[in-house]
Amino acid sequence: MKCNYDATAECLARIYGYGPYHMSHVFHRHTQQSYPVAVRGEGLYVVDSHGKRYLDASSGAAVSCLGHNHPAVIQAIKDQLDRLPYAHTSFFTSEPSEALADHLIARAPEGVAKVYYVSGGSEANETALKLARQYFVETGRPARHRFIARRQSYHGNTLGALAVGGNMARREMFRPLLMEVSHIIPCYAYRFKEPGESDEEFGRRAADELETEILRLGPETVAAFVAEPVVGATLGAVPPVPGYFTRIREICDTYGVLLILDEIMCGMGRTGTLFASEQEGIAPDIVTCAKGLGAGYQPIGAVLVTGKIYEAIAAGTGLFQHGFTYIGHPMACAAALAVQQTIERERLLDNVRKQGAVLRARLQERFGNHHHVGDIRGRGLFVGLELVADRASRAPFDPARKLHARIKAEAMARGLMCYPAGGTIDGRRGDHILLAPPYIIDDDHIEQIVEKLGAAVDAALAGVALAAEA
Repeated sequence: MKCNYDATAECLARIYGYGPYHMSHVFHRHTQQSYPVAVRGEGLYVVDSHGKRYLDASSGAAVSCLGHNHPAVIQAIKDQLDRLPYAHTSFFTSEPSEALADHLIARAPEGVAKVYYVSGGSEANETALKLARQYFVETGRPARHRFIARRQSYHGNTLGALAVGGNMARREMFRPLLMEVSHIIPCYAYRFKEPGESDEEFGRRAADELETEILRLGPETVAAFVAEPVVGATLGAVPPVPGYFTRIREICDTYGVLLILDEIMCGMGRTGTLFASEQEGIAPDIVTCAKGLGAGYQPIGAVLVTGKIYEAIAAGTGLFQHGFTYIGHPMACAAALAVQQTIERERLLDNVRKQGAVLRARLQERFGNHHHVGDIRGRGLFVGLELVADRASRAPFDPARKLHARIKAEAMARGLMCYPAGGTIDGRRGDHILLAPPYIIDDDHIEQIVEKLGAAVDAALAGVALAAEA
């Protein structure tokens, strides 16, 4: 069957075997795409209603860190359901929420003392912004209301989180609704390091943009700097260069600016340590987590704050002017606690570090000399491949070719889930693939991922070449 790439959902369904096509009443993410129906999870695999198996090389969106249907987590949810499904936090705390907080704080960066629960990543970052603002009001510095973040970052889809995010494609539609936020250069050495500049020199230059912007705005007006320790969806697993965050922490301390680290995607073990900031040797004032916290078994996120921030609010009004209906949900907390206990009991962070090295080595073997793969990067089981039209000049593909979308479709057709995205360079140009497989991955899974991804990339590139000739 022939049809152009930007086909109807029915056409895509027939090409990729997602059918039979039917009129769904669900408002899906993409109105012109048809989706297979997931009916079962088996370890690293998701199985659809036709029995087709998909190897989950991205944990969905870096969520399913334990894979699918881990019995210990499922049992914890069932046990909590039998005891207490829900209790509103304006009336009660709960045993699972207290136990999970104890677990996280015992392992948190230095100075972090309290946990505020939410239902996901966007809520966590929205909460962090409001918490930073209230902290300065409570301590008699209400002029501090400005936020600084980085270009090509992503912090969520609520309006505050979207405003601090630097993903231009996601922001554009809603720009008139967003508060004003300053965005500085990302720590993205592949694109922004100058010829002859060392990693350390680039890191210092990139970090010093924060100081320049603080001084331009007026230090007395700046509340916080927001950053992902390892940049996820928008850049494709870009780690900082050595010394970058040390300098960032120093600048924040100098000017009394809070450091908010967004570990929604890169935290909870994804990069090989429970908190990604551990590898930078710094501690944030506020750190947000979600995705790997509950591994997708229940919706949950968390905002962890220092004692200094908590005590300022406790000694002031005593009430954080914020809240959601499902914060501290007992079943969500029970699931997350079981996830975190399983990670420790099964020593899965060891596997993240070990298999992360194996995955990057195998990707290097397969794509290291590929004409259209410019960079392979990441930490732990958080790996990105940047695609280029020309390796020497690092020129990107024409965005109109939608290479990232073609790769996703070709991968799905081969039974592989990966997480490609476009706009890597500036929100419009550039394509990358993000891989974030579950922590339970083994050597055989890695071989399958590399083989299927290689075939998918080559097929997508062939499609781009044919489209260019047409």
